[in-house]
Amino acid sequence: MEAKTQKDVQPVLLVKVTPSTTPLFDEVEMSAKTKSGKDVEAGQTQSTPSVSVESREKWQSKSDFLLSCIGYAVGLGNIWRFPYLCYSNGGATFLIPYFLMLAINGVPLFYMELAIGQYLSLGPIGVWTAICPMSRGIGYAMVMISFLVSIYYNVIIAWCLLFLYNSFRAEVPWKNCGNPWNTDLCRAKQRYGNVSTNCTALGLAPNCTPIFKSPPEEFFNNKILHINESINDLGEIRWDLVVCLIIAWLMVYFCLVKGVKSSGKVVYFTATFPYIILVILFFRGVTLEGAIDGVLFYIKPDLKKLANPEVWVRAATQIFYSLGIGFGSLVTFGSYNKFHNNCQSDALLVTLINCGTSFFAGFVIFSVMGFMAFTLGTTVDQVVASGPGLTFVAYPEAIAQMPVSTLWAIMFFFMLLTLGLDSQFAMVECVVTGLSDEYPKYLQKYKWLALLVACLVMLFLAIPMCAEGGMYVFNLFDYQSGGISLLFVGFCEVAFIGWGVGTERLSMIIENMIGKKPNYYFIICWKFLSPVVCLLIIIAQIVMWSGISYNKQPYPQWAECVGWLLAFLSMAFIPVIAIMQLYKAKGATFTEKWRNALSPDPTVFRGVEEKQGVHCDNEKL
Repeated sequence: MEAKTQKDVQPVLLVKVTPSTTPLFDEVEMSAKTKSGKDVEAGQTQSTPSVSVESREKWQSKSDFLLSCIGYAVGLGNIWRFPYLCYSNGGATFLIPYFLMLAINGVPLFYMELAIGQYLSLGPIGVWTAICPMSRGIGYAMVMISFLVSIYYNVIIAWCLLFLYNSFRAEVPWKNCGNPWNTDLCRAKQRYGNVSTNCTALGLAPNCTPIFKSPPEEFFNNKILHINESINDLGEIRWDLVVCLIIAWLMVYFCLVKGVKSSGKVVYFTATFPYIILVILFFRGVTLEGAIDGVLFYIKPDLKKLANPEVWVRAATQIFYSLGIGFGSLVTFGSYNKFHNNCQSDALLVTLINCGTSFFAGFVIFSVMGFMAFTLGTTVDQVVASGPGLTFVAYPEAIAQMPVSTLWAIMFFFMLLTLGLDSQFAMVECVVTGLSDEYPKYLQKYKWLALLVACLVMLFLAIPMCAEGGMYVFNLFDYQSGGISLLFVGFCEVAFIGWGVGTERLSMIIENMIGKKPNYYFIICWKFLSPVVCLLIIIAQIVMWSGISYNKQPYPQWAECVGWLLAFLSMAFIPVIAIMQLYKAKGATFTEKWRNALSPDPTVFRGVEEKQGVHCDNEKL
């Protein structure tokens, strides 16, 4: 690894700001209270920058940053969520609302998060504190969302590890029945057909759908999960799954222990390897019998779907989730960029690669689903699934029918492993960087220890998901920890920028970094389109809410309450901190307090500009 030169890294000196001090700093650490509880500037309730002699580390090359962003954005959702959404919402027709939402929400918010992180060289908490006192809670909400999602996301990686381990056999263990974990209902290669007789006599439900279980389904439910009846009984801990979870957290820790110096190099493999496997699986899939039926099923357009508002909501939601907007990871990645990096072109490149990967992955998945439907003598819609059911049941069943199934299984689950790790790196980095920037006196010097403690805490909290009823806990976290709370954070982001501090200020700081202001397309999105769309999605999600369930089994009321508590755990930071900052803001009237609480700290922006040697009209800040 090539060492950084003085030219590559600009040293940052952090100083305490007083009325007689001229701040010259590149990185500003914002603490919870100002010195002696007084305002830094008249009318401000801002924090005082802390003292540090360390410079903020930077990406060692542009490719480190781009691959980290691509690895973060291109995750498991591109494989197990988008293809299913596409086929179930009009096939190729779904791309119309999908790319429209990419233009309105995806690219503008992705760009905005990178820009503010790059400008201030701070994590999410520090950035939103500097932007204005009332938006401070957005940073805490981002860190909390990343924390909660990281808890259950590594459980998926643990499943991948356990599947990968079991794939190293002469024959994949989920190919046939007769194993210790199989039941009397297990049937290999269960064929479907049109019948005009007693369905129950054929081992079918009244509507002539199979009541038997496939070997992959029983392998996942009985061998990997040991799943029980409901969330009311967690049952025993599955220690083999706990061991895999520990291994997953060890991989995360050692890849992040040296910050972007280490993670920036790991992504050269973890961000590129999945594409190699996807291409190999694509060419293998399209050469299988029945593959064309699966592909046509995937892309067959249904223009009538455009009249369904749910299709538009799902397209907007998928853009939001797949790009990782609102987690704080993009702000964190941007904070390690050099000041004059062109983050606009980065945002365009990464978002287009992410969406292109999602669409391409659909061909990989559905070509194999077509083959499985051909083998079982049924239609594609009878074998396809979404979420864990696709990646751990449907696709493994198709792999089991292929020649040399062991090889394809190893490649597939190793690809899932690398896809998951990239996204996990980004979320854990957001948690640690956000808290380290906020409390540098305690965490900055011992960031490795902060990372270790964070990993141990999240490992401990994930252990219930390794129990026999752990899948229900996992599903609860998946529904609520990054659901409506993520949309709420996105809405607050663009609301504070568009209608709080103003898009003019954001345009100025972008101009000072890349030499030109963002065009009117971005301004219109930040100020009007993005907040309106985010708000409409939130309302639609609430209206369409039908409760939490797993395998069509609804959760008890107490579990629903726990789920909403998880959602409010992150969302509550925003209004609570905003009210606190409004109360503490200087001013004789409510209007004065409101204006001052929505004003950015000019010392922060002025210090950044002076340090970087660029001019900014600070009167407008």
